[in-house]
Amino acid sequence: MKTLSIRLPEPLVADIEAESRGRKISKSDVVRERLETAPRRRRRAASLNAIADLIGSVDGLPSGLTARKKAYLRATGYGQKRPR
Repeated sequence: MKTLSIRLPEPLVADIEAESRGRKISKSDVVRERLETAPRRRRRAASLNAIADLIGSVDGLPSGLTARKKAYLRATGYGQKRPR
């Protein structure tokens, strides 16, 4: 098992220490359990929910931009040198 050193805010450390003492297990075990049971995609889902009403609301973009992004960028002149 690898070792990882991190810095945590004091209130979180106090909470982990209290749980460790109450359950009579090591602080490392408490942290491992919390990491294993933490929702993995929570942050990404929250970000998508925040902008869900904006998805598809920009006019003028091609419908299949993911499949033809290189052709779209070439057609719009992206990445080409600008005249001085």
